[in-house]
Amino acid sequence: MLLLIKLLIAHLLGDFILQTNSFTKKKEKHQLKSPHLYIHAIIHGLLALLFLNDLKWWWAAVIVTITHFIIDAGKLKLTTKKNARWLFLIDQLLHILVICLLYTFLAQIDLLEDIVITKNTWLFMLCAIFLTSPVGIMLKVFFTRWKLNEKDTGIDSLKNAGKWIGMIERLLVFVFIISGNFSAVGFLLTAKSVFRFGDLSKAKNMKLTEYVLIGTLLSFGIAILVGLLFNSLMI
Repeated sequence: MLLLIKLLIAHLLGDFILQTNSFTKKKEKHQLKSPHLYIHAIIHGLLALLFLNDLKWWWAAVIVTITHFIIDAGKLKLTTKKNARWLFLIDQLLHILVICLLYTFLAQIDLLEDIVITKNTWLFMLCAIFLTSPVGIMLKVFFTRWKLNEKDTGIDSLKNAGKWIGMIERLLVFVFIISGNFSAVGFLLTAKSVFRFGDLSKAKNMKLTEYVLIGTLLSFGIAILVGLLFNSLMI
C-alpha cells in the first residue's frame, strides 16, 4: 500500500504541480513535435524513480515514462472541444491503471522500504497534494460545460485569486476533518458565504451565483470526502 501511495504522489506532482498552464498549452499546440511532451514524460519517470528510492528499479521508471508518453500523445491527438472533459478523465484513469498494475507487480517483490516517514505521513501527503492543483484542474475541466462572459461576471478580481482561495479552503477543510473539528468547517463555509455571496447578491446575477455556489459545494464536498477517507485508512 505504501508503494502505491508513493507512486500516486509522484503522478500528482508530475501531472498537476510541476506542469504549468504554458507548458500544457505548448504540448497541445505542437503535440508530438513538442519537446515539452517528451520532457513531461521523462519528469514522470524521474519522479517515479525518486519515490521508489532505489536505482535497481530503473526499469519501473522507464515503464512509467513510456506509458505516460503514449497515453498523453493519444490524448493530444484525439482531444476536441466536445470530448475534452471525457478524455481528461480517461487519461487520468489510464495513468492510475498503469500505476496500479506496476504496484501489483512490485508488491510481489521484496522491496526494501527503510524509511523514517510513516505510512500515515505518506497518505497525508497524497491527500494534501490531491486537494491543491489536481482538484482545481478537475473542477476547471468540469466547468467547461458552462461559460461565463465578462458581462456575467462583472466583478474585478486578482489574477489567480480564485485558484488560491480554492486550494487553501480545501486544505483547511481537510485539516479540520482529520482533526475532528467539524464545527470549524461550518464556520469556514459561513465566513466565505458572508464575503462572497454578499458581493454576488449586489451583482444580481443568477448565473454567476449558481456558478460560484456549485463550485463552492463541490470544493468543500471533495475536501470533506478526502478527509473522511483519510481517517478511515489511517493506521
